[in-house]
Amino acid sequence: MKIAITHDNGNVFQHFGQTKEFKVYEVEGGLATDGKILSSGTYSHGGLADLLKQNNVNVLICGGIGEGAKNMLEQCGIKVFPGISGSADIVITQMAKGQLNQIQKSTCSEHDHDHDHNHECHCGEHSS
Repeated sequence: MKIAITHDNGNVFQHFGQTKEFKVYEVEGGLATDGKILSSGTYSHGGLADLLKQNNVNVLICGGIGEGAKNMLEQCGIKVFPGISGSADIVITQMAKGQLNQIQKSTCSEHDHDHDHNHECHCGEHSS
């Protein structure tokens, strides 16, 4: 399983749509590999879902995320664990051991009304 964490200076970055990089780990048998940095480049919000899908990410761990972005990721087949904070390496260890709880609700609702509605996921794995 490939897991991406919004990343900034070793920690879980707290705003999905503004993340400049992800730390991507492979998790198998309760163990995680050393993470590799994936730059988000010029992507933002909707494009980030495409970037993660293109890199075969199965799970995203992040801080704040709006409901629209969360839905877009889920439509691309990416399970979202929002509302997480702390060291990315500690969080991935918890995830690998099955000790990370998933919060179902988005954690960045002040952004939902402005910009998440108009983004489209181009992952091609769901019907319109």
